[in-house]
Amino acid sequence: MKSRKTSKDTTSNLFNRYVWLVDLIYRRGEITFEEINAYWQRSSLNLEGEDLPLRTFHNHRQAIEQMFDINIECDKRNGYKYYIENMDDMERGGVRSWLLNTFAINNLINESHKLKQRILFEKIPSGQMYLTPILEAMRDNLSIEITYQSFWRESPNTFEIHPYCIKVFKQRWYVIGYSPYKNNIFIYALDRIKQIHTSENKFQLPKDFDGEAYFADCFGIVAGEEHPTEEVRIKVYSVQDRYIRALPLHHSQKEEVNTPDYTIFSYRIKPSFDFQQELLSHGAEVEVLSPRWFRDEVAEIISQQYTAYRASDG
Repeated sequence: MKSRKTSKDTTSNLFNRYVWLVDLIYRRGEITFEEINAYWQRSSLNLEGEDLPLRTFHNHRQAIEQMFDINIECDKRNGYKYYIENMDDMERGGVRSWLLNTFAINNLINESHKLKQRILFEKIPSGQMYLTPILEAMRDNLSIEITYQSFWRESPNTFEIHPYCIKVFKQRWYVIGYSPYKNNIFIYALDRIKQIHTSENKFQLPKDFDGEAYFADCFGIVAGEEHPTEEVRIKVYSVQDRYIRALPLHHSQKEEVNTPDYTIFSYRIKPSFDFQQELLSHGAEVEVLSPRWFRDEVAEIISQQYTAYRASDG
């Protein structure tokens, strides 16, 4: 006798089917319903090996539009082929692209279960458990009360914030929130949160707040005003310049000089602590050229490291 599926199982399976469908149409560009059904026959999500009813397909289209804001349209003049209308928006990135890529990869791994031990991922610190209540509070414009253990304090503090947006950086989730008590915006790592409680206090997201713009001149998560935006120039020696060219450190990256031995890149960025740490992580392959104060600051850190290593040699 087959076990009855729970509501949770049904919801999870439906969600995976939505992602499977969007990913299939996205990769194919244009595809007929008959072709979609043929792929469905080979999918591990098709537990019963049944056809995909046309009515179910259209229900999925409607749900996908509501959940992902992705429109699956039909080109009737080209053999009734389905395509994603807002393809350009997805290819520019953003949350829709990130969600789709994340869940599509998860579905692909599930369908290729024999490869699970051969696909290795980076571990993310705990904190994902707080994503749902934070997102729900953001959706409903409700403040949250968090108990937070800062690296700089011996004991945790409990306080209220207005969750404006969330951001992921280097395998860590952060919530950017306004503190009514300190009348300022602060950034909190989710893995440092000990407890969270959604209050009944409503807040209004400022009309002029834009998360993308807030971090536009930042390398990572440090967005403090102690560092104004400046032009930073670095010299990157071969072969490391190829990696930075392929994966820019910042969206403002420009290539000023290119020689067989090195490349000079420039950025319009806040030369903050996390950008400094990123440059230092490349060792002797990256040299800061300007601004002068930033070059001197990095040079001093390197000098201190050298002194520490010489001292340990004793």
